[in-house]
Amino acid sequence: MRLSQMLFVTLREDPAEAEIPSHKLLLRAGYMRRISSGLYAYLPLLLRVLDKISAIVREEMNATGAQECLLPQLQPASLWQESGRWDTYTKAEGIMFTLGDRRKQELALGPTHEEVITTVARDTIRSYKQLPLHLYQIQTKFRDEIRPRFGLMRGREFIMKDGYSFHADSDSLKQTYDDMYQAYSNILRRTGLAFRAVDADSGAIGGSGSTEFMVLAEAGEDEVLYTEDGKYAANVEKAISLPADAVPSPFDTYEKRETPDTATIAKVVNFLDCSPTQIVKDVLYQVTYDNGHRVLVIVSIRADQDVNETKLQNILTNLAGDYGASTVIALTVPDEVVQGVWATKPLPLGYIAPDLSDDYIGEVENLEPKFLRMVDETAVPLKNFATGSNEKGFHVVGANWGKEFELPKLQVDVRTAMMGDRAVHDPSQIIQTARGIEIGHIFQLGNKYSAALGATYTSENGKEVPMEMGCYGVGVSRLAQAAVEQSYDKNGIIWPVAIAPYHAIVVVPNIGDADQMAAAEKLYSELNAAGVETLLDDRKERAGVKFKDAELVGIPFRIVTGRSLKDGKVEVVKRADGAAEDMAIEEVVSTVKGWVSAALDD
Repeated sequence: MRLSQMLFVTLREDPAEAEIPSHKLLLRAGYMRRISSGLYAYLPLLLRVLDKISAIVREEMNATGAQECLLPQLQPASLWQESGRWDTYTKAEGIMFTLGDRRKQELALGPTHEEVITTVARDTIRSYKQLPLHLYQIQTKFRDEIRPRFGLMRGREFIMKDGYSFHADSDSLKQTYDDMYQAYSNILRRTGLAFRAVDADSGAIGGSGSTEFMVLAEAGEDEVLYTEDGKYAANVEKAISLPADAVPSPFDTYEKRETPDTATIAKVVNFLDCSPTQIVKDVLYQVTYDNGHRVLVIVSIRADQDVNETKLQNILTNLAGDYGASTVIALTVPDEVVQGVWATKPLPLGYIAPDLSDDYIGEVENLEPKFLRMVDETAVPLKNFATGSNEKGFHVVGANWGKEFELPKLQVDVRTAMMGDRAVHDPSQIIQTARGIEIGHIFQLGNKYSAALGATYTSENGKEVPMEMGCYGVGVSRLAQAAVEQSYDKNGIIWPVAIAPYHAIVVVPNIGDADQMAAAEKLYSELNAAGVETLLDDRKERAGVKFKDAELVGIPFRIVTGRSLKDGKVEVVKRADGAAEDMAIEEVVSTVKGWVSAALDD
């Protein structure tokens, strides 16, 4: 492709709406244009990148025996209501676009396709002889993000590969899950990205085991915790670890002490001259279930630890049946306005104890009249600890479970693991941290959707059994931007060869020089004929502009027909490290072809 004939416009300044380097560079280098909040036009250069990523994904998926299909983007609300996820996606997470048709039927733009694919399986699979079956698609998804940002990282429309497998038993599911683990690892290696596979929370998708594939980058929204021995890695939402040991308590008798102006842990620690490891803090939450029922929750946790709200929400979801519900649609820390709706008197905020009286809860419709109390594992073994007194300006010290306070029956892990903790699998390993961009996620769904939607098969002994399911997703457009976020410099993008829009660019410093143009045309033709995808910069621009654009756009190899032509040579520059050499014209094609082949074979 000749740049003089291509839709190619670069910007010298960073666009105002771009926040992270990859977002700025993709806009500046002419790969995409913003149409509206979270909506982008993929321009020719970016489409080539997306096509290359999609081709790698297809090759790895097809190699496992998966079959490609294409599912509708418009989905009827009735399917989501059957699975029980309509309220979760329209109210709790609120990320699904909904609309009505002329027949007054409610529809949604698909953020994901579990319901649709399970319906396909329900209607087509009858016997165990048809299993296992693995279908996938590369499709546009839609999510009504509260705050679209970071370009393709968190947009409202994006390209994704999602696959779904159906099995007669969990052993078969586990085999496909393992195959997908390997396939996703292959995809990321082939695209040239540094990544880490981590244990993850299943979120609204549900199911049991799940693994995220994180591309490592400083601008990543996710925090990854891992150990240097390579035996443990997890998203912070899922991570477990051993916290620091609690120091011995300085309190040997139980008493109530006046502690004015100590509504924060830091102030309590200062005032009582004790370690936060010997303080129990009591955090108040309000959970709303999908049937409208609300429950007030008190979480008692060691004061040097933070509540992991993802873990807490999962625990509360598991308890939904106790309140006649199926899922959580909201989990919040109730502010003064919310408290005013149900509190019979002002709460002693900052001074709450584990035994805060239930009579603080007034009679309100759909509100549980008693606090749900739980204690984190870090607080259970504490002796002679300090905590609130349920009276503003006072704490108690020297308290013990089973004596001054009843130990809650719900003893749970709701703490947030953190850097510096010890690893569970080997306490000598210290937890490290890195930032990551989630690119892929694989789930063992079990029969959550098949049971809800009636997707069964007839087993060998003639019984109707719900199919076991797996779910596997890769963000294709997200991966493209993640590659930029991981690899750039002050001059622009540095594409991995495997997904670069073109392998090489031939730059003509002076298109008015007949020798330069003739050499460039010859190289351009021969490189493309040899399978090296090549651009020709034949624009009427100054040489400096062309060099800057070549670096900004990030094409791996640059060939310049400049001053060395008089010696039968051209300058060849590697974008990755800036290494440059004058090379005989007759050696260029074979050399660059060798570099491209070597990069693709890595």
